Amino acid sequence: MKYTKLDPAILVLADGTVFQGNAIGVKGTAGGELCFNTGMTGYQEIYTDPSYHGQLLVHTLTHIGNYGTMPTEEESGEVQIAGLICDKFSSVYSRMQAHESLQDWMIKKGLVGISNLDTRQIVRHIRSKGAMNAIISSEELDAQVLLERLANVPPMLNLELASKVSTKEPYINKVENPEFRIAVLDLGIKRAMLHQMAARGIEAHVYPAKTSFQEMETMQPDGYFISNGPGDPASTTYATETIKEILAANKPLFGICMGHQLLAQANGVSTYKMHHGHRGLNHPVLNLNTQRSEITSQNHGFAVNADDVRNNPDLEITHLNLNDGTVEGIRVKNKPAFSVQYHPESSPGPHDSRYLFDQFKELMLGTK
Repeated sequence: MKYTKLDPAILVLADGTVFQGNAIGVKGTAGGELCFNTGMTGYQEIYTDPSYHGQLLVHTLTHIGNYGTMPTEEESGEVQIAGLICDKFSSVYSRMQAHESLQDWMIKKGLVGISNLDTRQIVRHIRSKGAMNAIISSEELDAQVLLERLANVPPMLNLELASKVSTKEPYINKVENPEFRIAVLDLGIKRAMLHQMAARGIEAHVYPAKTSFQEMETMQPDGYFISNGPGDPASTTYATETIKEILAANKPLFGICMGHQLLAQANGVSTYKMHHGHRGLNHPVLNLNTQRSEITSQNHGFAVNADDVRNNPDLEITHLNLNDGTVEGIRVKNKPAFSVQYHPESSPGPHDSRYLFDQFKELMLGTK
């Protein structure tokens, strides 16, 4: 396959900054919050991660698309990012197992993108100015017109998105002769989380985001899992109330990412919008109980208030981010409940933290 000259495309940031590049994927226009990921692999998993719903993703890696795509590397049933921003984009791939090129996959999924940009400059801009909305277009190249359209794109702060990406109907991730059965509150769950549960003999019964505690209790689960998800946790109050009921019933509970933030909120801890978030595969975290460091996969734009956690006699900080000191894990002292801000299912990413799924299993075993 020969490379051909690509059509022009434009990226316009909310502060008026403009970048000129070339179109990839489908021709169109897409707006959302601008964020960047530092991972060197796993682009397909990232694009289909519901936690990225509605965001424009910037890759810090120079080359994207060179190993193609495979159906087994999707974390949900559809593309979740609003648009893709990269430097060098490859329309051909070298991995023999791949099913199709990233370009063909993007067209099939209806994903808009822009390439041949200095993504280092964009990332430096975000790190300096903070996360902001932006808009990509390969059909309208007038920056002023796009800036006017961008005004209609809602900011991530105060935005409730978990119910939009959650399953519409309950389903079961079946396991042969399960050792445990859990109820999962789906706020935007990744398939890798269910795979990690299944590998440990845990059968997951997955419920829509707004399912009540009473309905989930009808299956008499051994424990509860609160998944990752997009949007502002402070606007996901319905799930916070459900978690309060789970805690009141002394049920084993494990939360990841959004689930971590909501467990904190259920205990009176506030959350806040981060300057530009944590997204990548190389974030160092310290386990305060073992004093061992973990290299973690992360994807979040909100965090829990560390002072609130420290001032709460019912909570204990279990993990801290070694880059900026943000809270990466908590435990409820008088309840069988814990959570982490990062992604131990690590898809993509290092496997340092998968022991947390074993910890959840041990917690359920101890309460049987």
